[in-house]
Amino acid sequence: MTLKLYEPTPNGLEPSRVEARNWRSRLRSRRWDPAPIENPDVKKTTPLAAILFFAGLAAATFVVLLLGYGSGFWR
Repeated sequence: MTLKLYEPTPNGLEPSRVEARNWRSRLRSRRWDPAPIENPDVKKTTPLAAILFFAGLAAATFVVLLLGYGSGFWR
């Protein structure tokens, strides 16, 4: 069961329209009419580049651990 909201019109009160396109639009009030949130300073990263970055980071961490334990640095 949901709460039905009414908005004033010239003909009286009428049920408001339901527009739930995504989670962000459900958090905003319709009367504010906000602009879309964009960040032109940041370029989008491709999924392949992100996977390669984190795989390289994991490999570098593994090599540092192997060298540290192999040389006796962490005893």
